[in-house]
Amino acid sequence: MLRKLMVLIALPGLAVAEPMAPRFAPVQIAPHVYDGGWEHFVGGGVAAFDCDGDRLPELYAAGGSNPATLFRNRSEEGVAFEAQTPEILMIKGVTGAYPLDIDGDGILDLAVLRVGQDRLLRGLGNCAFEAFDPALGFASGDHWTTAFSATWEAGQSLPTLAFGTYVDRSDPEGPFEACDDTLLYRPTGTSYGPAIRLTPGFCALSMLFSDWNRSGRADLRVSNDRHYYVRGGQEQMWAMEEMPRLYGQDEGWQPYSIWGMGIASRDVTGDGLPDVYLTSMGDQKFQEFDAEAGGPTWRDATYARGTTAHRPHLGSDGRPSTGWHAAFGDVNNDGLDDIFVAKGNVEQMPDAAMEDPNSLLMQDSEGQFTEQAAEAGVASMARARGAALVDLDNDGWLDLAVVNRRAALEVYENTGGEGQSVLVEVIGNAPNSGAVGSFVELRTESGVQTREIMIGGGHASGHAGLQHFGLGDAARAELRVIWPDGETSDWQEVEAGEIVSVSR
Repeated sequence: MLRKLMVLIALPGLAVAEPMAPRFAPVQIAPHVYDGGWEHFVGGGVAAFDCDGDRLPELYAAGGSNPATLFRNRSEEGVAFEAQTPEILMIKGVTGAYPLDIDGDGILDLAVLRVGQDRLLRGLGNCAFEAFDPALGFASGDHWTTAFSATWEAGQSLPTLAFGTYVDRSDPEGPFEACDDTLLYRPTGTSYGPAIRLTPGFCALSMLFSDWNRSGRADLRVSNDRHYYVRGGQEQMWAMEEMPRLYGQDEGWQPYSIWGMGIASRDVTGDGLPDVYLTSMGDQKFQEFDAEAGGPTWRDATYARGTTAHRPHLGSDGRPSTGWHAAFGDVNNDGLDDIFVAKGNVEQMPDAAMEDPNSLLMQDSEGQFTEQAAEAGVASMARARGAALVDLDNDGWLDLAVVNRRAALEVYENTGGEGQSVLVEVIGNAPNSGAVGSFVELRTESGVQTREIMIGGGHASGHAGLQHFGLGDAARAELRVIWPDGETSDWQEVEAGEIVSVSR
């Protein structure tokens, strides 16, 4: 809202300076490659989470036909990692992973997505894991899983889990027109029963539970790769009622069909409600939430904002880009969210660019975005898939890890600049120890930034841990948390450079 006011009072002819891109320096790391045949054309995610209690996030990278690898965080004077994978995590067939505390003990667990049986692994501390006790009741079939999200529904002691499956591998008529369903696991007391099949499924590649209207209930948004395998496929939004159902046009949902790959969600407009960024083959879409429509309505703002990123910005290949993981984050700490998009050809798709550098869209004070991946040093030409835009060494600057298909994992350290920031740890009560479904608000003279704590989105890549807020040149800010049940904490003052912990 403040940003819109600034536009109105700007002097005629006043130029808006492009935002300063930070410099990212490559970090040496043990080789790790996501590889495999056609069942690993998609997937290739990474989980960023602290599994040893030092507040520094580890990286668990999918390997496809290679074993997945856990990289322990050894950052002291700069970002550093050591490959140290316990046997139970050294799994083949992994497409991605998402951290969450399933059993509410305060230690992060892992949902591991696979070509095969998905796994839920219980964190024991010090980066040790074990299979969850069979009493949990979770039973996965032989699926091709490429998307995941989770939330805590009211009154439940376990999270609701959604697994997005791609093609039905058991269909003898497949793979074309053989998209599998989304599988929803709702708890009954302290265990899970059989999955609820959300039909129709259109080859989900990303999904996200979000409380899109701040009502206290998270609904499930699904981004689908519909063109490859089905007719009539589109993006979906499931109302999480007693029996989940799809939203319709009469409620404000806009039918929308893309080759959907990834979802990112963040309040960019400043109204406190989440906007979205959608990646695809051929186009990337930024959509603003329309609060006046009265329903789940998002409007395209792609061209108006400069967020198309639809063709390579380097090289001579003019064919359309293929976007995968997307993430919002303030990479230069100016108080405005930027957008990272991991890009790369599926394999040898002739209608799409083969040389397709990653994008870093930097936001200026008028809400416009410009491409600055090359200036920042992250315009890799490898076939990128999943990623983590996370502060890896807790120095207040967002770093980057990118999983590539048939090329080595890349890690970049943000070398910083002039902006200030604060890192926020939000601790909820058991069973929802991560306070999933909360909204964190940070207030400075420039306005209010809002973060929704969620599990899901991106492309097969999840993050749990500290929330990063850029402050610009502000030395302090005020912070509060709106908890999942609507209770609101008092505003508290925080200082630039702090790691702040807020408990229920």
